[in-house]
Amino acid sequence: MRSSPQHLLCTSLFQSLVVLLSVSGCLAADPYVFFDWTVSYLSASPLGTRQQVIGINGQFPGPILNVTTNWNVVMNVKNNLDEPLLLTWNGIQHRKNSWQDGVLGTNCPIPSGWNWTYEFQVKDQIGSFFYFPSTNFQRAAGGYGGIIINNRDIIPVPFALPDGDVTLFISDWFTKSHKKLRKDVESKIDFGAPDGIVINGFGPFPYTPKLASDGIPFGTINVEPGRTYRFRVHNSGIATSLNFRIQNHNLLLVETEGSYTVQQNYTNMDIHVGQSFSFLVTMDQSGSNDYYIVASPRFAKPSSSAKATGVAILHYSNSQGPASGPLPDPPIELDTYFSMNQARSIRLNVSAGAARPNPQGSFKYGQITVTDVYVIVNRPPELIDGRLRATLNGISYLHPSTPLKLAQQYNISGVYKLDFPKRPMNRHPKVDTSVMNGTYKGFMEIIFQNSDTSVKSFHLDGYAFFVVGMDFGLWTENSRSTYNKGDGIARSTTQVFPGAWTAILVYLDNAGMWNLRIDNLASWYLGQEVYLNVVNPEIDSSENSIPQNTIYCGRLSALQKDQAERVNFSGSRRSILATSRGILLTIFAILISSLAR
Repeated sequence: MRSSPQHLLCTSLFQSLVVLLSVSGCLAADPYVFFDWTVSYLSASPLGTRQQVIGINGQFPGPILNVTTNWNVVMNVKNNLDEPLLLTWNGIQHRKNSWQDGVLGTNCPIPSGWNWTYEFQVKDQIGSFFYFPSTNFQRAAGGYGGIIINNRDIIPVPFALPDGDVTLFISDWFTKSHKKLRKDVESKIDFGAPDGIVINGFGPFPYTPKLASDGIPFGTINVEPGRTYRFRVHNSGIATSLNFRIQNHNLLLVETEGSYTVQQNYTNMDIHVGQSFSFLVTMDQSGSNDYYIVASPRFAKPSSSAKATGVAILHYSNSQGPASGPLPDPPIELDTYFSMNQARSIRLNVSAGAARPNPQGSFKYGQITVTDVYVIVNRPPELIDGRLRATLNGISYLHPSTPLKLAQQYNISGVYKLDFPKRPMNRHPKVDTSVMNGTYKGFMEIIFQNSDTSVKSFHLDGYAFFVVGMDFGLWTENSRSTYNKGDGIARSTTQVFPGAWTAILVYLDNAGMWNLRIDNLASWYLGQEVYLNVVNPEIDSSENSIPQNTIYCGRLSALQKDQAERVNFSGSRRSILATSRGILLTIFAILISSLAR
Protein backbone atom coordinates (compact mmCIF):
# COMPACT_ATOMS: atom_id res chain seq x y z
CA MET A 1 0.00 0.00 0.00
CA ARG A 2 1.35 3.38 -0.99
CA SER A 3 1.81 5.98 1.73
CA SER A 4 0.04 9.31 1.42
CA PRO A 5 2.06 12.54 1.14
CA GLN A 6 0.77 13.49 4.58
CA HIS A 7 1.97 10.18 6.02
CA LEU A 8 5.41 10.60 4.43
CA LEU A 9 5.65 14.14 5.75
CA CYS A 10 4.71 13.03 9.25
CA THR A 11 7.19 10.14 9.10
CA SER A 12 9.99 12.44 7.95
CA LEU A 13 9.15 15.05 10.56
CA PHE A 14 8.93 12.39 13.27
CA GLN A 15 12.39 11.03 12.33
CA SER A 16 13.79 14.56 12.45
CA LEU A 17 12.13 15.08 15.82
CA VAL A 18 13.73 11.91 17.17
CA VAL A 19 17.16 13.03 15.98
CA LEU A 20 16.75 16.48 17.52
CA LEU A 21 15.35 15.00 20.73
CA SER A 22 18.41 12.72 20.87
CA VAL A 23 20.68 15.73 20.52
CA SER A 24 18.65 17.56 23.11
CA GLY A 25 18.84 14.52 25.38
CA CYS A 26 22.63 14.46 25.08
CA LEU A 27 22.78 18.12 26.05
CA ALA A 28 20.47 17.43 28.97
CA ALA A 29 22.69 14.55 30.13
CA ASP A 30 25.73 16.80 30.29
CA PRO A 31 24.31 20.31 30.69
CA TYR A 32 25.97 23.52 29.53
CA VAL A 33 26.27 26.42 31.95
CA PHE A 34 27.22 29.91 30.82
CA PHE A 35 29.08 32.67 32.58
CA ASP A 36 30.28 36.14 31.65
CA TRP A 37 33.11 37.37 33.86
CA THR A 38 34.83 40.73 33.74
CA VAL A 39 38.27 40.85 35.38
CA SER A 40 39.17 44.36 36.55
CA TYR A 41 40.93 46.37 39.21
CA LEU A 42 39.00 47.24 42.36
CA SER A 43 39.82 49.35 45.37
CA ALA A 44 39.82 47.48 48.68
CA SER A 45 41.39 47.60 52.15
CA PRO A 46 42.30 44.03 53.13
CA LEU A 47 44.69 45.26 55.85
CA GLY A 48 43.19 48.69 56.49
CA THR A 49 45.04 50.59 53.74
CA ARG A 50 43.32 51.29 50.42
CA GLN A 51 45.01 49.47 47.58
CA GLN A 52 44.35 48.09 44.14
CA VAL A 53 43.19 44.47 43.98
CA ILE A 54 41.96 42.26 41.14
CA GLY A 55 38.30 41.32 41.25
CA ILE A 56 35.81 39.55 39.01
CA ASN A 57 32.39 41.04 38.32
CA GLY A 58 33.10 43.55 41.07
CA GLN A 59 33.80 40.83 43.66
CA PHE A 60 36.98 40.19 45.65
CA PRO A 61 37.48 37.25 46.03
CA GLY A 62 35.75 36.33 42.77
CA PRO A 63 32.49 34.43 42.31
CA ILE A 64 32.25 30.72 43.07
CA LEU A 65 31.95 28.44 40.06
CA ASN A 66 29.39 25.89 41.33
CA VAL A 67 28.81 22.98 38.94
CA THR A 68 28.19 19.23 38.92
CA THR A 69 30.26 16.33 37.58
CA ASN A 70 30.38 16.24 33.75
CA TRP A 71 28.79 19.66 33.25
CA ASN A 72 30.15 21.77 30.41
CA VAL A 73 31.36 25.23 31.42
CA VAL A 74 31.30 28.08 28.90
CA MET A 75 33.13 30.99 30.51
CA ASN A 76 33.44 34.27 28.62
CA VAL A 77 36.24 36.28 30.27
CA LYS A 78 36.68 39.99 29.56
CA ASN A 79 40.09 41.39 30.46
CA ASN A 80 39.70 44.91 31.80
CA LEU A 81 43.19 44.97 33.33
CA ASP A 82 45.99 47.02 31.80
CA GLU A 83 48.07 43.93 30.98
CA PRO A 84 47.52 40.48 29.46
CA LEU A 85 45.62 37.88 31.50
CA LEU A 86 45.03 34.14 31.75
CA LEU A 87 42.88 32.32 34.28
CA THR A 88 43.89 28.79 35.27
CA TRP A 89 41.65 26.28 37.01
CA ASN A 90 43.72 24.72 39.80
CA GLY A 91 42.98 20.99 39.94
CA ILE A 92 40.53 20.85 37.02
CA GLN A 93 41.85 18.09 34.77
CA HIS A 94 40.48 19.24 31.39
CA ARG A 95 40.35 15.68 30.11
CA LYS A 96 42.04 15.58 26.69
CA ASN A 97 41.67 19.33 26.45
CA SER A 98 44.79 21.15 27.65
CA TRP A 99 43.75 23.97 25.28
CA GLN A 100 41.65 25.30 28.18
CA ASP A 101 44.30 25.10 30.91
CA GLY A 102 45.02 28.83 31.02
CA VAL A 103 48.81 28.81 31.31
CA LEU A 104 51.43 30.23 28.96
CA GLY A 105 52.47 26.83 27.59
CA THR A 106 48.97 26.18 26.24
CA ASN A 107 47.40 29.59 25.64
CA CYS A 108 48.33 33.01 24.35
CA PRO A 109 47.29 35.49 27.05
CA ILE A 110 44.11 37.54 26.62
CA PRO A 111 45.22 41.08 25.66
CA SER A 112 43.98 44.04 27.65
CA GLY A 113 40.48 45.00 26.52
CA TRP A 114 39.81 41.64 24.85
CA ASN A 115 37.56 38.77 25.82
CA TRP A 116 38.15 35.05 25.41
CA THR A 117 35.76 32.18 26.04
CA TYR A 118 36.93 29.09 27.90
CA GLU A 119 34.88 25.97 27.19
CA PHE A 120 35.61 22.84 29.19
CA GLN A 121 33.92 19.88 30.82
CA VAL A 122 34.46 18.95 34.48
CA LYS A 123 34.68 15.34 33.38
CA ASP A 124 34.69 12.64 36.08
CA GLN A 125 35.58 15.04 38.91
CA ILE A 126 34.10 16.09 42.24
CA GLY A 127 35.42 18.27 45.04
CA SER A 128 36.92 21.60 46.02
CA PHE A 129 39.25 23.65 43.83
CA PHE A 130 39.97 27.28 42.94
CA TYR A 131 40.93 29.42 39.96
CA PHE A 132 43.40 32.31 39.76
CA PRO A 133 45.33 34.46 37.24
CA SER A 134 48.44 32.61 36.10
CA THR A 135 50.56 35.38 34.56
CA ASN A 136 52.41 38.57 35.48
CA PHE A 137 52.37 37.96 39.25
CA GLN A 138 48.66 38.93 39.24
CA ARG A 139 47.72 36.29 41.82
CA ALA A 140 49.40 38.53 44.43
CA ALA A 141 46.58 41.05 43.83
CA GLY A 142 43.72 38.52 44.03
CA GLY A 143 41.69 37.44 41.03
CA TYR A 144 41.00 34.08 42.67
CA GLY A 145 37.73 32.36 43.46
CA GLY A 146 36.30 28.96 44.37
CA ILE A 147 35.30 25.97 42.25
CA ILE A 148 32.80 23.47 43.65
CA ILE A 149 32.07 20.28 41.69
CA ASN A 150 29.09 18.49 43.20
CA ASN A 151 28.39 14.79 42.94
CA ARG A 152 25.72 13.60 40.56
CA ASP A 153 22.58 12.49 42.39
CA ILE A 154 23.19 8.84 41.50
CA ILE A 155 26.56 8.79 43.31
CA PRO A 156 26.32 8.61 47.12
CA VAL A 157 28.47 10.97 49.17
CA PRO A 158 30.30 9.26 52.07
CA PHE A 159 28.81 11.57 54.71
CA ALA A 160 25.45 13.09 55.56
CA LEU A 161 24.43 16.13 53.55
CA PRO A 162 25.72 19.19 55.43
CA ASP A 163 23.38 21.97 56.51
CA GLY A 164 25.47 24.57 54.71
CA ASP A 165 28.54 25.11 52.54
CA VAL A 166 31.23 27.69 53.34
CA THR A 167 34.19 28.62 51.13
CA LEU A 168 37.19 30.25 52.82
CA PHE A 169 40.30 31.68 51.16
CA ILE A 170 43.24 32.01 53.50
CA SER A 171 46.14 33.96 52.06
CA ASP A 172 49.29 35.83 52.85
CA TRP A 173 48.92 39.45 51.76
CA PHE A 174 51.23 42.29 50.78
CA THR A 175 50.35 45.96 50.62
CA LYS A 176 52.71 46.41 47.68
CA SER A 177 51.06 46.07 44.28
CA HIS A 178 51.62 42.92 42.28
CA LYS A 179 53.66 44.98 39.79
CA LYS A 180 55.97 46.24 42.53
CA LEU A 181 56.36 42.73 43.95
CA ARG A 182 57.14 41.49 40.45
CA LYS A 183 59.86 44.12 40.04
CA ASP A 184 61.27 43.27 43.47
CA VAL A 185 61.63 39.63 42.46
CA GLU A 186 63.28 40.60 39.17
CA SER A 187 65.62 42.98 41.06
CA LYS A 188 66.70 40.29 43.50
CA ILE A 189 64.82 41.94 46.40
CA ASP A 190 63.35 39.48 48.88
CA PHE A 191 59.80 40.63 49.60
CA GLY A 192 60.11 39.15 53.10
CA ALA A 193 57.33 38.35 55.53
CA PRO A 194 53.78 39.18 54.41
CA ASP A 195 52.15 42.34 55.75
CA GLY A 196 49.32 40.21 57.03
CA ILE A 197 47.06 37.21 56.55
CA VAL A 198 43.60 37.72 55.07
CA ILE A 199 40.54 35.47 55.16
CA ASN A 200 38.16 35.93 52.23
CA GLY A 201 39.87 39.23 51.49
CA PHE A 202 39.36 40.62 55.00
CA GLY A 203 41.95 41.47 57.62
CA PRO A 204 41.97 40.20 61.21
CA PHE A 205 39.24 40.60 63.76
CA PRO A 206 40.49 43.06 66.45
CA TYR A 207 41.61 40.49 69.00
CA THR A 208 44.18 42.96 70.39
CA PRO A 209 43.73 46.61 71.45
CA LYS A 210 46.11 47.70 68.68
CA LEU A 211 43.99 46.05 66.01
CA ALA A 212 40.83 47.53 67.52
CA SER A 213 42.22 51.01 66.98
CA ASP A 214 43.04 50.23 63.32
CA GLY A 215 39.39 49.67 62.41
CA ILE A 216 40.15 46.93 59.85
CA PRO A 217 37.06 45.22 58.33
CA PHE A 218 36.91 41.53 59.25
CA GLY A 219 34.96 38.51 58.01
CA THR A 220 32.07 36.79 59.79
CA ILE A 221 30.59 33.35 59.11
CA ASN A 222 27.02 33.03 60.41
CA VAL A 223 25.89 29.58 61.60
CA GLU A 224 23.05 27.88 63.46
CA PRO A 225 23.70 25.88 66.65
CA GLY A 226 23.63 22.10 66.31
CA ARG A 227 24.09 22.12 62.55
CA THR A 228 26.99 20.80 60.48
CA TYR A 229 28.67 22.83 57.75
CA ARG A 230 31.14 21.93 55.03
CA PHE A 231 34.11 24.29 55.10
CA ARG A 232 36.12 24.35 51.86
CA VAL A 233 39.43 26.00 52.73
CA HIS A 234 41.94 27.10 50.08
CA ASN A 235 45.41 28.55 50.55
CA SER A 236 45.27 31.07 47.71
CA GLY A 237 48.41 32.89 48.84
CA ILE A 238 51.70 33.30 47.04
CA ALA A 239 54.39 32.17 49.48
CA THR A 240 53.28 31.14 52.96
CA SER A 241 52.10 27.84 54.45
CA LEU A 242 49.23 28.51 56.84
CA ASN A 243 47.79 26.67 59.82
CA PHE A 244 43.97 26.68 59.92
CA ARG A 245 41.87 26.16 63.03
CA ILE A 246 38.55 27.12 64.63
CA GLN A 247 38.36 27.85 68.34
CA ASN A 248 36.77 24.96 70.32
CA HIS A 249 35.68 23.11 67.15
CA ASN A 250 37.01 19.95 65.53
CA LEU A 251 37.75 19.75 61.81
CA LEU A 252 36.54 16.45 60.33
CA LEU A 253 38.55 16.06 57.13
CA VAL A 254 36.42 14.54 54.33
CA GLU A 255 37.93 15.64 51.01
CA THR A 256 40.97 17.26 49.45
CA GLU A 257 41.29 18.39 45.83
CA GLY A 258 38.74 15.96 44.46
CA SER A 259 39.42 12.87 46.60
CA TYR A 260 37.37 11.69 49.55
CA THR A 261 39.61 11.00 52.52
CA VAL A 262 39.52 8.64 55.45
CA GLN A 263 37.49 10.73 57.89
CA GLN A 264 39.60 11.94 60.79
CA ASN A 265 39.21 14.77 63.29
CA TYR A 266 41.92 17.43 63.52
CA THR A 267 42.20 20.42 65.82
CA ASN A 268 44.19 22.24 63.14
CA MET A 269 45.53 21.66 59.65
CA ASP A 270 48.62 22.92 57.83
CA ILE A 271 47.50 24.07 54.39
CA HIS A 272 50.28 24.86 51.97
CA VAL A 273 50.28 27.25 49.02
CA GLY A 274 47.80 26.11 46.36
CA GLN A 275 46.19 23.36 48.46
CA SER A 276 42.47 22.86 49.12
CA PHE A 277 40.76 20.95 51.95
CA SER A 278 37.16 20.15 52.90
CA PHE A 279 36.11 19.76 56.54
CA LEU A 280 32.81 19.04 58.25
CA VAL A 281 32.43 21.30 61.27
CA THR A 282 29.57 20.73 63.72
CA MET A 283 28.30 23.70 65.72
CA ASP A 284 28.35 21.78 68.99
CA GLN A 285 29.23 24.60 71.39
CA SER A 286 26.81 26.44 73.67
CA GLY A 287 26.86 29.54 71.50
CA SER A 288 27.21 31.78 74.51
CA ASN A 289 29.71 33.77 72.46
CA ASP A 290 31.38 33.89 69.03
CA TYR A 291 34.48 31.87 68.15
CA TYR A 292 37.75 32.64 66.36
CA ILE A 293 38.55 31.28 62.90
CA VAL A 294 42.33 31.49 62.60
CA ALA A 295 44.96 31.20 59.85
CA SER A 296 48.55 31.78 60.94
CA PRO A 297 51.89 31.48 59.13
CA ARG A 298 53.99 28.34 59.36
CA PHE A 299 57.79 28.14 58.93
CA ALA A 300 57.81 31.82 57.94
CA LYS A 301 60.04 34.74 58.78
CA PRO A 302 58.89 36.25 62.07
CA SER A 303 56.71 39.36 61.98
CA SER A 304 55.96 41.72 64.84
CA SER A 305 52.70 42.81 63.24
CA ALA A 306 49.45 41.70 64.87
CA LYS A 307 48.09 41.47 61.32
CA ALA A 308 50.42 38.52 60.72
CA THR A 309 47.64 36.23 61.96
CA GLY A 310 44.37 36.08 60.05
CA VAL A 311 41.27 36.02 62.26
CA ALA A 312 37.62 35.81 61.21
CA ILE A 313 34.56 35.21 63.38
CA LEU A 314 32.28 32.18 63.65
CA HIS A 315 28.98 33.68 64.80
CA TYR A 316 26.26 31.45 66.27
CA SER A 317 22.74 32.83 65.78
CA ASN A 318 22.17 32.60 69.55
CA SER A 319 25.52 34.13 70.47
CA GLN A 320 25.43 36.36 73.54
CA GLY A 321 28.76 38.09 73.04
CA PRO A 322 31.97 38.49 71.03
CA ALA A 323 34.77 35.96 70.78
CA SER A 324 37.06 36.12 73.79
CA GLY A 325 40.21 34.68 75.28
CA PRO A 326 43.47 33.90 73.51
CA LEU A 327 43.55 32.59 69.97
CA PRO A 328 43.64 28.78 69.78
CA ASP A 329 47.22 27.57 69.95
CA PRO A 330 49.06 26.73 66.72
CA PRO A 331 51.56 23.87 66.44
CA ILE A 332 55.14 24.61 67.46
CA GLU A 333 56.26 27.14 64.86
CA LEU A 334 59.27 25.41 63.30
CA ASP A 335 58.17 21.81 63.90
CA THR A 336 58.25 20.42 60.38
CA TYR A 337 58.08 16.88 61.77
CA PHE A 338 54.59 17.57 63.14
CA SER A 339 53.52 18.93 59.76
CA MET A 340 54.97 15.99 57.83
CA ASN A 341 53.34 13.42 60.13
CA GLN A 342 50.03 15.25 59.74
CA ALA A 343 50.39 15.10 55.95
CA ARG A 344 51.17 11.38 56.10
CA SER A 345 47.98 10.80 58.10
CA ILE A 346 45.80 12.02 55.21
CA ARG A 347 44.70 8.89 53.38
CA LEU A 348 42.36 7.97 50.55
CA ASN A 349 38.91 6.60 51.40
CA VAL A 350 39.25 3.47 49.24
CA SER A 351 35.67 2.28 49.78
CA ALA A 352 33.89 5.49 48.73
CA GLY A 353 32.88 6.35 45.19
CA ALA A 354 33.67 9.84 43.91
CA ALA A 355 32.70 10.99 40.41
CA ARG A 356 31.91 7.39 39.45
CA PRO A 357 30.14 4.65 41.44
CA ASN A 358 33.18 2.37 41.60
CA PRO A 359 35.23 2.83 44.80
CA GLN A 360 38.22 5.17 44.72
CA GLY A 361 40.39 2.24 45.77
CA SER A 362 39.50 0.14 42.73
CA PHE A 363 42.51 1.61 40.90
CA LYS A 364 45.30 -0.47 42.45
CA TYR A 365 48.09 2.01 41.86
CA GLY A 366 50.52 0.10 44.10
CA GLN A 367 50.40 -2.91 41.78
CA ILE A 368 51.19 -1.10 38.51
CA THR A 369 54.66 -1.27 36.99
CA VAL A 370 56.40 2.10 36.79
CA THR A 371 57.51 3.01 33.25
CA ASP A 372 59.35 6.31 33.89
CA VAL A 373 61.14 7.76 36.90
CA TYR A 374 62.05 11.42 37.37
CA VAL A 375 63.97 12.85 40.32
CA ILE A 376 63.34 16.60 40.22
CA VAL A 377 65.51 18.80 42.40
CA ASN A 378 64.72 22.45 43.07
CA ARG A 379 67.49 24.78 44.20
CA PRO A 380 67.46 28.29 45.72
CA PRO A 381 67.46 31.20 43.24
CA GLU A 382 70.83 31.98 41.66
CA LEU A 383 72.30 34.23 39.01
CA ILE A 384 72.27 32.79 35.49
CA ASP A 385 73.72 35.05 32.80
CA GLY A 386 73.44 37.98 35.20
CA ARG A 387 69.74 37.50 36.01
CA LEU A 388 68.12 35.93 39.06
CA ARG A 389 66.60 32.60 38.12
CA ALA A 390 65.43 29.41 39.83
CA THR A 391 65.87 25.92 38.44
CA LEU A 392 64.49 22.38 38.37
CA ASN A 393 67.23 19.86 37.60
CA GLY A 394 69.50 22.75 36.66
CA ILE A 395 67.10 24.25 34.08
CA SER A 396 65.19 27.49 34.52
CA TYR A 397 62.16 27.40 32.25
CA LEU A 398 62.03 30.03 29.51
CA HIS A 399 58.60 30.93 28.09
CA PRO A 400 58.78 31.02 24.28
CA SER A 401 56.71 33.64 22.48
CA THR A 402 54.66 30.82 20.92
CA PRO A 403 52.84 28.51 23.38
CA LEU A 404 54.10 24.93 23.29
CA LYS A 405 50.68 23.52 22.47
CA LEU A 406 50.30 25.81 19.47
CA ALA A 407 53.81 25.03 18.27
CA GLN A 408 52.99 21.33 18.51
CA GLN A 409 49.69 21.80 16.63
CA TYR A 410 51.34 23.65 13.75
CA ASN A 411 54.57 21.58 13.73
CA ILE A 412 56.76 24.61 14.40
CA SER A 413 60.29 23.45 15.13
CA GLY A 414 62.74 25.02 17.51
CA VAL A 415 60.19 26.24 20.08
CA TYR A 416 60.95 23.55 22.68
CA LYS A 417 63.00 20.41 23.17
CA LEU A 418 61.83 17.08 24.64
CA ASP A 419 65.01 16.72 26.67
CA PHE A 420 64.20 17.56 30.30
CA PRO A 421 66.65 15.42 32.31
CA LYS A 422 65.31 12.62 34.48
CA ARG A 423 67.86 13.50 37.16
CA PRO A 424 69.99 16.56 37.89
CA MET A 425 72.87 16.91 35.46
CA ASN A 426 76.44 17.67 36.49
CA ARG A 427 76.61 20.94 34.58
CA HIS A 428 76.12 24.66 35.02
CA PRO A 429 72.50 25.81 35.38
CA LYS A 430 70.91 27.25 32.27
CA VAL A 431 67.78 28.92 30.96
CA ASP A 432 65.95 26.79 28.39
CA THR A 433 62.58 25.56 27.10
CA SER A 434 63.00 21.92 27.99
CA VAL A 435 59.96 19.62 28.19
CA MET A 436 59.34 16.26 29.89
CA ASN A 437 58.39 13.46 27.50
CA GLY A 438 55.63 11.32 28.98
CA THR A 439 54.43 7.98 27.62
CA TYR A 440 50.68 7.89 27.03
CA LYS A 441 49.10 5.48 29.54
CA GLY A 442 52.49 5.04 31.13
CA PHE A 443 52.90 5.08 34.90
CA MET A 444 55.32 7.75 36.07
CA GLU A 445 57.09 8.06 39.40
CA ILE A 446 58.27 11.56 40.28
CA ILE A 447 60.41 12.35 43.31
CA PHE A 448 60.56 16.00 44.32
CA GLN A 449 63.72 16.83 46.28
CA ASN A 450 63.66 20.24 47.95
CA SER A 451 67.15 21.73 48.29
CA ASP A 452 65.79 25.15 49.26
CA THR A 453 65.17 26.51 52.77
CA SER A 454 61.37 26.86 52.65
CA VAL A 455 58.38 24.60 52.01
CA LYS A 456 57.53 24.29 48.32
CA SER A 457 54.20 23.26 46.79
CA PHE A 458 54.46 21.26 43.58
CA HIS A 459 51.38 21.25 41.34
CA LEU A 460 50.63 19.22 38.19
CA ASP A 461 47.87 20.31 35.81
CA GLY A 462 45.74 17.69 34.06
CA TYR A 463 46.00 14.99 36.71
CA ALA A 464 45.44 13.83 40.24
CA PHE A 465 48.55 11.99 41.43
CA PHE A 466 49.01 9.61 44.35
CA VAL A 467 51.20 10.95 47.16
CA VAL A 468 53.01 7.76 48.20
CA GLY A 469 55.83 8.96 50.43
CA MET A 470 57.70 11.82 52.04
CA ASP A 471 60.63 12.04 54.41
CA PHE A 472 63.57 14.19 55.41
CA GLY A 473 66.99 13.73 53.85
CA LEU A 474 67.91 12.57 50.36
CA TRP A 475 65.71 10.14 48.46
CA THR A 476 67.37 6.86 47.52
CA GLU A 477 66.18 3.70 45.79
CA ASN A 478 65.68 2.19 49.26
CA SER A 479 63.16 4.92 50.07
CA ARG A 480 60.58 3.01 48.05
CA SER A 481 60.27 0.53 50.91
CA THR A 482 58.45 3.26 52.88
CA TYR A 483 55.88 4.04 50.14
CA ASN A 484 52.17 3.83 50.88
CA LYS A 485 50.97 1.55 48.09
CA GLY A 486 47.37 1.16 49.26
CA ASP A 487 45.63 4.35 50.26
CA GLY A 488 47.90 7.29 49.43
CA ILE A 489 45.84 10.41 48.86
CA ALA A 490 45.20 11.47 45.25
CA ARG A 491 45.51 15.22 44.70
CA SER A 492 47.09 17.80 42.38
CA THR A 493 49.23 19.85 44.83
CA THR A 494 51.69 18.42 47.34
CA GLN A 495 54.10 20.00 49.78
CA VAL A 496 57.83 19.26 49.88
CA PHE A 497 59.57 20.29 53.08
CA PRO A 498 63.03 21.89 53.04
CA GLY A 499 65.77 19.27 53.06
CA ALA A 500 63.18 16.59 52.32
CA TRP A 501 61.54 14.66 49.47
CA THR A 502 58.03 13.77 48.37
CA ALA A 503 57.25 10.94 45.93
CA ILE A 504 54.18 10.73 43.69
CA LEU A 505 52.82 8.22 41.18
CA VAL A 506 50.71 9.33 38.22
CA TYR A 507 48.95 7.41 35.45
CA LEU A 508 49.41 9.33 32.20
CA ASP A 509 46.02 8.69 30.60
CA ASN A 510 45.25 12.35 29.80
CA ALA A 511 46.79 13.44 26.53
CA GLY A 512 47.95 17.03 26.37
CA MET A 513 50.66 19.51 27.30
CA TRP A 514 50.54 19.87 31.09
CA ASN A 515 52.22 22.35 33.42
CA LEU A 516 54.26 21.06 36.37
CA ARG A 517 55.28 23.92 38.64
CA ILE A 518 56.17 25.14 42.08
CA ASP A 519 53.07 27.07 43.15
CA ASN A 520 55.03 29.46 45.38
CA LEU A 521 54.76 32.48 43.13
CA ALA A 522 58.32 33.85 43.21
CA SER A 523 59.73 30.37 42.47
CA TRP A 524 57.30 29.89 39.59
CA TYR A 525 58.01 33.36 38.19
CA LEU A 526 61.77 32.76 38.31
CA GLY A 527 61.54 29.58 36.25
CA GLN A 528 60.71 26.62 38.49
CA GLU A 529 58.28 24.96 36.13
CA VAL A 530 58.33 22.50 33.26
CA TYR A 531 55.76 21.01 30.88
CA LEU A 532 54.86 17.34 30.60
CA ASN A 533 54.06 16.31 27.04
CA VAL A 534 51.70 13.33 26.76
CA VAL A 535 50.73 12.30 23.21
CA ASN A 536 48.35 9.52 22.25
CA PRO A 537 50.09 7.77 19.32
CA GLU A 538 46.72 6.62 17.96
CA ILE A 539 44.02 8.86 16.52
CA ASP A 540 41.60 9.68 19.32
CA SER A 541 38.37 11.25 18.11
CA SER A 542 37.45 12.17 21.68
CA GLU A 543 40.51 14.40 22.10
CA ASN A 544 39.58 18.07 21.73
CA SER A 545 40.87 19.86 18.65
CA ILE A 546 42.20 23.39 18.61
CA PRO A 547 39.42 25.84 19.62
CA GLN A 548 37.92 27.99 16.89
CA ASN A 549 38.45 31.08 19.04
CA THR A 550 42.16 30.44 19.66
CA ILE A 551 44.25 33.56 20.23
CA TYR A 552 47.48 33.48 18.22
CA CYS A 553 50.79 35.03 19.23
CA GLY A 554 54.52 34.63 18.74
CA ARG A 555 55.43 32.95 15.48
CA LEU A 556 51.73 32.48 14.68
CA SER A 557 50.71 36.10 15.18
CA ALA A 558 49.83 36.44 11.48
CA LEU A 559 46.91 34.07 11.99
CA GLN A 560 45.28 36.34 14.57
CA LYS A 561 42.16 38.20 13.49
CA ASP A 562 41.10 41.48 15.04
CA GLN A 563 39.05 41.09 18.21
CA ALA A 564 35.95 42.54 16.54
CA GLU A 565 35.96 39.70 13.98
CA ARG A 566 36.06 36.94 16.56
CA VAL A 567 32.99 35.02 17.71
CA ASN A 568 31.42 35.48 21.13
CA PHE A 569 31.18 31.80 21.93
CA SER A 570 29.27 32.16 25.21
CA GLY A 571 26.51 33.85 23.22
CA SER A 572 26.67 31.57 20.19
CA ARG A 573 26.12 28.42 22.21
CA ARG A 574 23.07 29.97 23.82
CA SER A 575 21.82 30.81 20.31
CA ILE A 576 22.37 27.24 19.14
CA LEU A 577 20.42 25.83 22.07
CA ALA A 578 17.65 28.39 21.71
CA THR A 579 17.38 27.69 17.96
CA SER A 580 17.23 23.93 18.64
CA ARG A 581 14.40 24.42 21.11
CA GLY A 582 12.56 26.60 18.60
CA ILE A 583 12.92 23.99 15.85
CA LEU A 584 11.67 21.25 18.16
CA LEU A 585 8.58 23.23 19.07
CA THR A 586 7.87 24.08 15.41
CA ILE A 587 8.20 20.45 14.28
CA PHE A 588 6.01 19.29 17.13
CA ALA A 589 3.32 21.84 16.19
CA ILE A 590 3.42 20.73 12.51
CA LEU A 591 3.13 17.07 13.53
CA ILE A 592 0.10 17.74 15.69
CA SER A 593 -1.52 19.84 12.93
CA SER A 594 -0.89 17.17 10.28
CA LEU A 595 -2.22 14.35 12.41
CA ALA A 596 -5.35 16.36 13.20
CA ARG A 597 -6.30 16.62 9.48
